[in-house]
Amino acid sequence: MKTRTSRGVVAALSVLSVASWCGTVAWAAPSSTHRSVDACSSRYPNLFVEAGYSPADVQAKVQQAWNQFFHGDRDTQAVYYQMTPDMAYIEDIGNGDVRTEGIGYGMMIAVQLGHKHEFDSLWNFAKTYMQHKDGPTQYFFSWHTDTSGKVLDTGVAPDGDQWIAAALLFASARWGDGPGIYNYGREALQILHAMWHNADHGGVNMFDKTTYLPVFSPPNAVNFTDPSYCLPAFYKIFAQADAPDRKLWMHAYTAAEQLLQKAANSETGLAPDYANFDGTPYMAPGESPDDTSYDHNFQYDAWRAIANANVDAAWWGVKPWETQYSNTLEAFFYGQGIDTYESLFHLDGTPISHNQHSPGLVAMNASSAIAATQRYRLDFVKALWNTSIPSGHWRYYDGMLYMLGLLYDSGNFRIWWPPYDTPGAAHTHAADGWFHRWQVWA
Repeated sequence: MKTRTSRGVVAALSVLSVASWCGTVAWAAPSSTHRSVDACSSRYPNLFVEAGYSPADVQAKVQQAWNQFFHGDRDTQAVYYQMTPDMAYIEDIGNGDVRTEGIGYGMMIAVQLGHKHEFDSLWNFAKTYMQHKDGPTQYFFSWHTDTSGKVLDTGVAPDGDQWIAAALLFASARWGDGPGIYNYGREALQILHAMWHNADHGGVNMFDKTTYLPVFSPPNAVNFTDPSYCLPAFYKIFAQADAPDRKLWMHAYTAAEQLLQKAANSETGLAPDYANFDGTPYMAPGESPDDTSYDHNFQYDAWRAIANANVDAAWWGVKPWETQYSNTLEAFFYGQGIDTYESLFHLDGTPISHNQHSPGLVAMNASSAIAATQRYRLDFVKALWNTSIPSGHWRYYDGMLYMLGLLYDSGNFRIWWPPYDTPGAAHTHAADGWFHRWQVWA
């Protein structure tokens, strides 16, 4: 494996060893400093193994999905397309565009599974064509382009920017920083700083400094949020990396958890696609609670809120609210028929879609087993296992959520971040020292 000189967040580190998908990644500097990144702590549950599947079969299933989405048939299977030797994109096949959410998902999947070429190629596309070089949203990303890189809309989708920043931090820790745009840590910190401080010089922030929540879409739609944009698990990583804004990130962590709780219907667990900052469903002028408008119903965006809560549980410990939330969701969907439930609903559980059982929702529901305690929690894991890898015209969104769902439930969605700066440290992420430091910061 090639080593790179680091000039950013991970200073002067080179890779000594990477133990496949599972094991301690040891880093050494030219000095006597030594750090370890344990990306295979017991902190990450393998729900497929718990459900009775062998570790070898689980690894094979993850690898098969990676191969299909990133290197499968270009017309029917792949969503990753190599544009030039050093640039690639994830395409929303059904809409014929490239979205920051897809770039962020692709980068995160690549760093989790150790695929540096694909990671760098996706980052190069985002940096070259999508990132704003100046203006009120400097360092943010246009939410979509065409496949040549032509910007279609300069508006920003904060979920994509957050996934990109988190993936860059993990790349900095896993591979070390390189020159130019591949100084991953520096690039991540630039993005994170802008999220809170663009307004300091006349721009627009990505996070509202009163509620500490991500806004819906800078620079214009900033008076409401999207529950699926609230990613508490990432915010503790951002607090560790972005020391000057550590308190802001910890406020964001608390606010995101509270928003996810408030937005979920108490009887069904279903959250709206968009929400006001107090968690109530967002409704545009002229809409009513009983219509089928996208924003205030449980539709495609809202699926991801399920995983947002459960990744937080996997990384930072299961909290009572996460168990209650996941149990409520599972009770609702189990009652609808675990292999036949619809994909789109009013928040009270009345179906909007008809005969639509989407693999993407199956994958997100499978993550609920991380925090749930229902007797049938592993049935949701088995449902994902038995779901075919998405292919065909609408494979992008279902496929990316399916791939992430496999990582969540196989224990392969991990924290790649050095927890200690002290010489000789070799602790897991569950080690008392680091974990208790988070409690102090919180």
